[in-house]
Amino acid sequence: MITVQLNKRDFEYDIHSLIRAFYPGVDVPLYLEGEEEPQGFEKKLEVCYSEALIRLIWRDADGKELARRECAVDFYADRKQTKNALKAALYELLSEYTGQKLPWGNLTGIRPTKIPMGLLEQGWKNTEIADYMRKTYYTSNEKTALAISIANRERAILKDIDYQNGYSLYVGIPFCPSICLYCSFSSSPLSVWKSRVDDYLDALCREIEQTAHIWREKQLDTVYIGGGTPTTLEPYQLERLLDKLEECFELAHVKEFTVEAGRPDSITAKKLQVLKDHPVTRISINPQTMNDRTLEIIGRRHTVQQTTEAFALARRIGFDNINMDLIVGLPGEGYALVEHTMRQVTALAPDSITVHSLALKRATRLNLFKDQYAPMSFVNNQEIMDMTARYAAQAGQFPYYLYRQKNMAGNFENVGYAREGAAGIYNILIMEEKQSILALGAGASTKLVDGERIERVENVKDIRSYIERIDEMIDRKIKAL
Repeated sequence: MITVQLNKRDFEYDIHSLIRAFYPGVDVPLYLEGEEEPQGFEKKLEVCYSEALIRLIWRDADGKELARRECAVDFYADRKQTKNALKAALYELLSEYTGQKLPWGNLTGIRPTKIPMGLLEQGWKNTEIADYMRKTYYTSNEKTALAISIANRERAILKDIDYQNGYSLYVGIPFCPSICLYCSFSSSPLSVWKSRVDDYLDALCREIEQTAHIWREKQLDTVYIGGGTPTTLEPYQLERLLDKLEECFELAHVKEFTVEAGRPDSITAKKLQVLKDHPVTRISINPQTMNDRTLEIIGRRHTVQQTTEAFALARRIGFDNINMDLIVGLPGEGYALVEHTMRQVTALAPDSITVHSLALKRATRLNLFKDQYAPMSFVNNQEIMDMTARYAAQAGQFPYYLYRQKNMAGNFENVGYAREGAAGIYNILIMEEKQSILALGAGASTKLVDGERIERVENVKDIRSYIERIDEMIDRKIKAL
């Protein structure tokens, strides 16, 4: 355990995230000076703010000073500048003490490409942005280049999107065939809710009907049906949902309509045909790994063969824009097994591949029962990430969007690769926070983007509560938006 003693509450998220990046899996409780100190810690960071100075002192359990950093700031003048100075000082302290350099330096946010994107929009050159990122955030040459190249590509893909007068639509289906070991999303096993799926659709269709008018004056650019696994719905239920969306929303100008087919064990010819009969342009078939033993460990109740069969079926039915999600850092998978997955997936020739780095979130079964999986390795490194990028490039795909999460294996990132013309527009819009998103369903979070200001309106996550409180969810949106 590493404790953090603060003399005032400020920038706790950044401090906590950066320490966890250097010490993954270690508990990092924060407390105010004068409060009771947690017992049993191995290291302690003392953070002291004054109007003109930030002082960081790194101590061992006996109170011996191990390292110190001080930086002059105008604490009340510019919060961003103060935060950058604090993170730089803490990164220098931890890097010097541990001998580590993190690939993303002191960046702790999930959207690192927003930095080069914003600077490009201000007219900065790529070389100027690279120099700024390395000096300000200590990002590695490789990650700096990746972020800048993706930001440039995102700008090109979004050039025809009218952020102010357009919006996107998200619809959540919170059911899955089973819950994966690493999952932290608001999803539930279909077996538990089988008798209430139609009740859920009743509530969802009511929310669609009552909120479709909110941004009627705006143009709908993208639609994304996610979850959960939307294809856990029966064909008639998918038909009902898609009919309702077509009835209530103007889809004539939609540039992309995605449905996460997700789990291969939820895909049938009838379901795919329903999607094809409606204006769905893009689907995901997500194996996560092409190794049957790993699929069994992580609770994916399908096989590699089912993945290849589902993919072939989708191609036969006519889908020409199929994404496949993969995860690096799964239990027991090193370089050789990840390369096997990349070889198998690229042989199928999907139109895009999203490579995720495993994130051990607090609410996942993998984290709750981590002692049970302690003997297994959770490997991710630059060599593996470079290999996945190389296979994507050989398949004619380029990196087009990127995001990060806390507690990711190896402190790396999630990268989306796509062939020309197959990039997921919705993925870029939600990550760069360029456009308002109307989000419907249990656990969905509507996002109102107004320049630099972002307001969120969230639905309850619990399925039963969503069904019972649907009128409240609708009223909440109408009042806020």
